[in-house]
Amino acid sequence: MALEGLASLVTGSLSLVLSGQPVERVLDRTLRAHRHLSRDQRQVLAEALFNVSLWRRRLGFHLGTPEDAPGSSLLYAFLHLLAGLPSDVAARLAEVGTPPPRLVPDVPPSLALRCSLPDWLADHFAREWGPAAEDFCSHLNVPGPITLRVNRLRIDRDSLQSRLRAEGVETRPGLLSPLALHVVGPRPNLYGLASLREGLFEVQDEGSQLLGLLVEPRPGETVLDLCAGAGGKTLQLGAAMENQGRLLAYDPDAGRLDRLLQRCARAGLSNVHLLRAPPEGLLVDRVLVDAPCSELGPLRRGPDLRFRLAPSSLSELPRVQREILSRARPLVRPGGRLVYATCTVNRAENEDLVRGFLRDAPVFRLVPAEGSGALPGSCARDGFWVCAPHLHGCDAFFAAVLERTEG
Repeated sequence: MALEGLASLVTGSLSLVLSGQPVERVLDRTLRAHRHLSRDQRQVLAEALFNVSLWRRRLGFHLGTPEDAPGSSLLYAFLHLLAGLPSDVAARLAEVGTPPPRLVPDVPPSLALRCSLPDWLADHFAREWGPAAEDFCSHLNVPGPITLRVNRLRIDRDSLQSRLRAEGVETRPGLLSPLALHVVGPRPNLYGLASLREGLFEVQDEGSQLLGLLVEPRPGETVLDLCAGAGGKTLQLGAAMENQGRLLAYDPDAGRLDRLLQRCARAGLSNVHLLRAPPEGLLVDRVLVDAPCSELGPLRRGPDLRFRLAPSSLSELPRVQREILSRARPLVRPGGRLVYATCTVNRAENEDLVRGFLRDAPVFRLVPAEGSGALPGSCARDGFWVCAPHLHGCDAFFAAVLERTEG
């Protein structure tokens, strides 16, 4: 009932989202412009905006207009079908006047409509997952857990769990990563916690943590994070190295590297060296290539991400990824390790690309995931490492462990 009188605000914001603007930015601007809203009003506004943004295609199907239903009708369908409000109450809150004609009750005939996906993306997931596509796509519509990674330089996981409990945050250990804690209950204000300011943990999906574990860096080694990005995995690698050796971090975004430096200070890391130009002429023990990709793996993290993707990314990004791997190739010393990883579900960017690399670089060999104790066996598939929300509860990731042979 906190939505009473807010329909025009919701539909106005929704029109911006439907035109392609990111829902998080639209919501932020809307809340800043209406600071008088109560806490309940702000929460229900966010819930309505996020859910209608996510379920727009299925709601449109039930309205009989899957492609161009107006925002007010979509809001009505959400309140009536998903929130379970009586038709007349939903119509009043959505301010549609007379309720729309009887909604289509049938189960949508296609995966795209059932799971509210663009047609091309649903077709892609059907090819990638086969009979498991429905299960995978359904999990993209369930919010992912808030997962923390303990900073072992400062504290162990059990002690962090106790500290967080004292700060009012309940957690449970992850099942895949020995570094992971999942937040239990309502979303807390993590950035207001003293434990975060003290560098005891970072927010990092459990699947992302698995990629860092596959690198297996050792104290005293020289390790390169070639696509450091925001630096979450760089921090993880540095902690595993116990602050000993050299950890090199490169990213073409200078601003991200500057922020990484600040995060290193908070985490207590002093062995991180930022590279402001692409590395050349180095021989390192281990390289992590967490490559830029089509980012289909974390789609559940944003209700409108799927609608802002371009199909062309599935075919354009492999060229970029091959270039990055070719840059990494001469940097690995004989006997060293190269871990290639993405957060996407696309064989062209994952399995096919790695197999092509191995054909072009015979001095490297694939370390088969099957039989390896690096990660749980359930993540092994055809020699590679794969995790996904419907199988493991984390975002979808892919990884290949490659070793350079001697000589």
